[in-house]
Amino acid sequence: MTNQAQRKRIWGWMMYDWATQPFHTLIITFIFGPYFAEQVIASLTAGGLDAGTAKAEAQALWGYGLTITGLIIAFSAPLLGSIADESGARMPWIKAFSLTYIVGTLGLWVAAPGDFPAYLILMFFGLGFIGVEFTTIFTNALLPSLGSREEVGKISGDGWAWGYVGGIITLIIMLLLFAENAAGVTLIGIAPVLGLDPSMREGTRFVGPFTAFWFVISMIPFFLWVHEPKGKKIKIGKAVSDGAVDLKRTLKSLPSRPSLFAYLGSSMLYRDALNGVFAFGGIYALGALEWSTVQIGVFGILALITGMVFTYLGGLSDRRFGPKPVIVLTVVILIVVSLIILSISRESVLFIPVAVDSSLPDIAFYICGAILGAVAGVIQAASRTMMVRQADPERMTEAFGLYALSGKATSFVAPALIAFVSDISGSQRLGITPLIVLFILGLVLLAWVNPEGTSRNDNA
Repeated sequence: MTNQAQRKRIWGWMMYDWATQPFHTLIITFIFGPYFAEQVIASLTAGGLDAGTAKAEAQALWGYGLTITGLIIAFSAPLLGSIADESGARMPWIKAFSLTYIVGTLGLWVAAPGDFPAYLILMFFGLGFIGVEFTTIFTNALLPSLGSREEVGKISGDGWAWGYVGGIITLIIMLLLFAENAAGVTLIGIAPVLGLDPSMREGTRFVGPFTAFWFVISMIPFFLWVHEPKGKKIKIGKAVSDGAVDLKRTLKSLPSRPSLFAYLGSSMLYRDALNGVFAFGGIYALGALEWSTVQIGVFGILALITGMVFTYLGGLSDRRFGPKPVIVLTVVILIVVSLIILSISRESVLFIPVAVDSSLPDIAFYICGAILGAVAGVIQAASRTMMVRQADPERMTEAFGLYALSGKATSFVAPALIAFVSDISGSQRLGITPLIVLFILGLVLLAWVNPEGTSRNDNA
């Protein structure tokens, strides 16, 4: 392959991060998640529930939706990865789950206020989430073929940083032109464009179709420039049979591969906690600080800008020092920032009372968001690189299936714990405390992870 063709292949691969980052940015965290909570709260309070309990119930419902989706992904991902390794084909799976992604995001348009169809909306959200998670498994499995062992860390970091650029652009577009506040206008004081009706929140609801359209356009370079390395091709029936056998063998071998085993356990915990921070961060700001969707969006822009800059720098650090030191440092930072967030409410910062009209809680939350954004992309990119080091090169898609399993095996536990604690305590603040525990446990398990990877020092 020529240098130019390889560069295009790398850029095509990075376009996947650009194409899918808006799902995490717009749908999960900064636009649709808070809007979903806002509408559920309105529905519950209209039914007679007090505001505090309604906020906790809305957070719980979002958590239960993530729980169910996480279970589906957790139990399906490793087998699909193993089947793909056996069949030698990843592109057909990427195309199939891209369609799932598109259907799910388009379906979010039905989230009209009033008679809010919460369960139908969660079903469409789940389809989109499954689509993005499964396509990620197969695109991540292509990473080792893009460069040498030393180069993939920077490529991974560059891809994640490029994804943040896409996230920033789409969030700015949504805030300036579509997402309306309580007064029915966007961040620049205009009604949503394209004739969308602000009274029916059509500007905010457009986030679903917009995300789908962005994905379709952005994936064109990926499908044009990214080609799978040539390898074995076998029929799907045999691939399913052989894949199941190989997956069973791999799972049995994990205890004899301590570095890989510890890393899967560690990443299972700290990545789930990180996902929880972003899945519930916007909802927490909506309830605890009474922020509008537009304020949450500005918070998101700040987090994405710091994420873009520091993820690029993190990729350079990954190449120089390796992924493990990068992961350890970022987990420590996440623990500290999460503890600070717990101390922030409309009435206090660091549990110190402030005036009711004080802007200090807002400033403190913005600072925490900037720090979270700075380290989130760094740890995700470095984690992807570490998985490449730990995995068997011949079973890379299966490895990233296990990586997805490790990322989802407690992803249904984290939202479930948040939902449960929010339910029984009636407090949003107490509801997110399980995330800190997960970060700490993930940090502890990193002690058993060999930075040079399984292939060099563990028994395969």
